[in-house]
Amino acid sequence: MVLVSCGEDDVPKPKAFLRLQYPETKYKGVQLPDTEVRFQVNTLVDGVTFKAIPSTTKSYGINLEYSPLKATVFLTYKAVAGRPEYLRAFLRDAQKLTFEHTKKADEIPAYPYEDANRKVYGVLSEVKGNVASPLQFYVTDSLNHFLTGSLYFNAKPNYDSILPAINYVQKDLRHIMESLAWE
Repeated sequence: MVLVSCGEDDVPKPKAFLRLQYPETKYKGVQLPDTEVRFQVNTLVDGVTFKAIPSTTKSYGINLEYSPLKATVFLTYKAVAGRPEYLRAFLRDAQKLTFEHTKKADEIPAYPYEDANRKVYGVLSEVKGNVASPLQFYVTDSLNHFLTGSLYFNAKPNYDSILPAINYVQKDLRHIMESLAWE
């Protein structure tokens, strides 16, 4: 008995990825308490909390909750108060946090940001790989204000799975940097 058939060889199907769709981004304004610091956040952010942080200068912790993404952006505002030594320390701490991920990161591209008209200078870093915080940034006016932020997910880091969410929030972090007004 002989069987003959026409057709192609069976090929295993590639692994599928979830197709995650997020709503169109719309933004709303946020102002830090007792300051003239303002910026815009995505309306998908369903919780914004402020907490004063004991420090030598005026400092706040700001949490932006993305419940649908199971993610939080942790922001920290610190007044530089015209003290260059404070600014150097704040920059050193922000960069140290980013580079602590080098053990697990595949790559850490950094994207400088500068808007001389609004006096906003900073860096957005994308930490690629299975790391705790895939996006981090800091911005300053070099004299009076310093803002830093980090994205964390409430899940075990799996870069391939959370990449669509990372890309979505990355646009929001860029928008925070672009909409930031110190006074």
